Amino acid sequence: MLCAVQIFNNPAIVFKSESFIVLSTIAWTYLLHAYYRSTQVDYRYFTQGPKRKKYDTTKRGSYKYWELERCLDDNNCPVDAISKANLKFLIGLRHEIEHQMTTRIDEYLSARFQACCLNYNRYIRELFGDNFGIDKHLSFSLQFSSISEDHANQIKEFDELPKNIAAYIKAFDDELSQDDFNSSAYSYRVLYVPKTVNRKGQADKVIEFLSADSEEAKSLNNEYVVIKDRERPKHRPKEIVDIMKADGFPNFSMHWHTKLWREKDAKKPAKGFGVDVAGTWYWYDQWLDEVEKYCVAQGNKFK
Repeated sequence: MLCAVQIFNNPAIVFKSESFIVLSTIAWTYLLHAYYRSTQVDYRYFTQGPKRKKYDTTKRGSYKYWELERCLDDNNCPVDAISKANLKFLIGLRHEIEHQMTTRIDEYLSARFQACCLNYNRYIRELFGDNFGIDKHLSFSLQFSSISEDHANQIKEFDELPKNIAAYIKAFDDELSQDDFNSSAYSYRVLYVPKTVNRKGQADKVIEFLSADSEEAKSLNNEYVVIKDRERPKHRPKEIVDIMKADGFPNFSMHWHTKLWREKDAKKPAKGFGVDVAGTWYWYDQWLDEVEKYCVAQGNKFK
């Protein structure tokens, strides 16, 4: 795992994501093998005969041990569901890229790689003791550029990803609940801005983490910048219909809007098209875009 992190943080390497995924998968596999061995769970493939097990072996006679996905699916697996989702995302992504080089995905997936590292460190310490933790060997990598809010918003889009990778990411994320998707165990997202310190003792760390609602954060005033996600614009169904009418689709009605969202199961939370607030459903701009695409695709039907 240390090797995976060192490679990803190396500015001279362009094969970062592929290398990280392969090495971190191996690291997790070894971790779970060690756990199963310590708990006397047989993690070898076998066929159960009438009296004894017949173990599967390679051509050279070595046992065939469980791969990571099989380790995660076992009932004895100690890994929580969200951390499993993070790993299964990486496993599926590895299947997509193992036969082709993809050099444009590093900035899109670093949050999930970070979660993978933190989860690994947490479990190796929980299962085998704090002395095995790898956090003591790592620090934040130095950057040659800062991250602005515009840049953070830009890298959320999948437009520049290869189509198969973008399709895989969207399909996997759509299967997650909103809570699981937002969990730091699945994807660890941090936005930070540069701040020149003016007191001794402040410049010892590049990044310091504070809870936005903590007393310490409130007392710091302007010494640190706390960034929260801005409230996303929300629309009631009638507003969606009125916007479509104003955009040149006068025959679009509430009937067609209801029919569309039911066909697409658009109120499923995992799709992220809207949110239920105190029993009232509100649509995000993302759904507004879907409705507009639908109206355009219908030709003159709503004009």
